[in-house]
Amino acid sequence: MRYLNLIWNDAEGGNTEHILEHGFSKEDVEYVIENPESEAVSESSGRRCYFGYTPDGEYIIVVYDELDADTIYPVTAYVVLEP
Repeated sequence: MRYLNLIWNDAEGGNTEHILEHGFSKEDVEYVIENPESEAVSESSGRRCYFGYTPDGEYIIVVYDELDADTIYPVTAYVVLEP
């Protein structure tokens, strides 16, 4: 599914900062959301997630909250083992 709106919180403690702490940019996350290899539900949080490759070739998970049919809030992103 392609989402029209991604919500980014650039304030201290927001999702942008959290994703940057894991070494990824908004662009990395947006790329995976637009080009996922697979979708799942996180076993630890119960949130929906995408798996995919960043433009630099790192395989990551992007965990997100779906706010409505067109809008998501990326919660975190981090490297995972390739399937």
